[in-house]
Amino acid sequence: MSNTFRKAAALSAVLAGALMLQGCIVGAVVGTTGAVIGGTAKVTGAVLGAGVDAVTTSDEETKLKREREQREYEREQRRCEQRRERGQSC
Repeated sequence: MSNTFRKAAALSAVLAGALMLQGCIVGAVVGTTGAVIGGTAKVTGAVLGAGVDAVTTSDEETKLKREREQREYEREQRRCEQRRERGQSC
């Protein structure tokens, strides 16, 4: 009988603890949500500016991209020539 009573008491303690912690969890979620919303308002302007900058490409970026692609093309052509000299196909 005492073993059953101990199990019931332990189960009651666990359930009571879980019910009490729910209030803490709800409070933490509400506090975090408030902090996130406040932080989001400050960050929105920066994110929009960064988004526009990420979508647009400057002339300098375009030039650098073309130069990089040209170097890669020339590097591949050299590798192909070296393979041909060894009798391999490209």
